[in-house]
Amino acid sequence: MEYFVEEDSVVREIWGKSDTILFIFAGSAAEFALNKAVDWLYFTGRLPADPLGRLFSTVSYARKIIFAENEAALKIIDSIYGIHKVVENNRGKAIPEWAYRDVLYMLIHYSITSFELLERKLSSEEKEEVYDVFYRFGQRMQLKGLAINHQEWLQQRETDMQNDLAKSDLTVDLFKQYKKHLGPLRYFVLIEGEKLIMPKRVRKLLGFSKFSFLSFFVPVYKFSRKIHLDTSIKKLLLPQKYAREIADLDIA
Repeated sequence: MEYFVEEDSVVREIWGKSDTILFIFAGSAAEFALNKAVDWLYFTGRLPADPLGRLFSTVSYARKIIFAENEAALKIIDSIYGIHKVVENNRGKAIPEWAYRDVLYMLIHYSITSFELLERKLSSEEKEEVYDVFYRFGQRMQLKGLAINHQEWLQQRETDMQNDLAKSDLTVDLFKQYKKHLGPLRYFVLIEGEKLIMPKRVRKLLGFSKFSFLSFFVPVYKFSRKIHLDTSIKKLLLPQKYAREIADLDIA
């Protein structure tokens, strides 16, 4: 049986744990808000109405592809492509090519940084493996101008963040929506978590300090997994609305 991502791939290890995926989610939430094409996410009205659900959906799609058989994964990607084309037709113009690429590159970045925060450093070969999976994802989405390898991606990622990210009124509104839907305590945890994995450019635009209170908590949380208390901590910190979805993220 052929899978889109090989069964022994580090990418499956990264996307097989809810902890890592939740950090990918957190980082994506920050960077989504800064993208100059964020207005596209407001066009349908779904993002401001349910920002957590919208972002969780994006991450969930990526995860389904990673664990699917090759043909099933390609069908999911084609479905994503088709959904976006419908939105483009409804608005009467195309989503910028760079906006698609930014989302893809964002998932690559947070896959690597989240795993390294919670687990271990990745080797150059493993980072290349992560990039290859999302590169094939992008190719199927018919994206042009993708970096050919991880090393080239590093350079292109920096350039894209300089060109494509900016703080706007929609950025401010989206963070207000995060706080509204999460509540003050969980919003604080979100921000502090984002600080641990976001690029310097993102941190600067948002006006965040480099210091995060979660720096002290991460070692404690990693220990809690060894004594099986991590599930209780996640239930306490995360919205009950997504409890089932979050639990299902763990691959036994």
